Amino acid sequence: MTAERGNQGIGMTSARTRDRLVRRLMEHGIRSQDVLTQIRNVPRHLFVDEALASRAYEDTALPIGHGQTISQPYIVARMTEALLDGFEGEKVLEIGTGCGYQTAVLAPLVKKIYSVERIPELLRKTRQRLRDLGIYNVQFRPGDGWQGWNKYGPYDGIIVAAAAPEIPEKLLEQLAPGGRLIIPIGPPRAQDLVQVTRRDDHYEQVSLGPVSFVPLVKESS
Repeated sequence: MTAERGNQGIGMTSARTRDRLVRRLMEHGIRSQDVLTQIRNVPRHLFVDEALASRAYEDTALPIGHGQTISQPYIVARMTEALLDGFEGEKVLEIGTGCGYQTAVLAPLVKKIYSVERIPELLRKTRQRLRDLGIYNVQFRPGDGWQGWNKYGPYDGIIVAAAAPEIPEKLLEQLAPGGRLIIPIGPPRAQDLVQVTRRDDHYEQVSLGPVSFVPLVKESS
């Protein structure tokens, strides 16, 4: 990542281009001004390969290598808005750091993020990218997202950027009372974005609509 890439236009970093994306998200129901501001401000072109940078502000998922994708901006906004609606707390666990775009959108809106990524090479690049962007309230760990990160739990929020066939038990255990988990559930082409809220003695589950994510891979024991 270079200063030239970050600062020079070819149109993709213009205010008009970013505002067009924000208008599209508003038309699709995103209401949180904090989230919309982050979508406008985060330089998404720095999170994709230079060959795809001209498409960075389209509302679409794009490949980032290692069989992974950068999520569609609408989905990032939808998940962030759902996580933070009525959010009272400080700590968020992120499963699937990926290229760090979701992390960058969320970071200014919470006190601390603990982020887990199973692909070390992806994590190494993302850690440097976020540091270059001045984002320092994120702690990273390579590991199996199914296991969460018990050391710093319980978490006030958990956001998962990969689809599991069922909700991982470890993530439910690491959710604080009153905390909220946002996770895609289901097989390819039949996934549902689910919001789980932990109450004193039970979990409340609500569907947020259909989505399409890469699978949450479980490491073999």
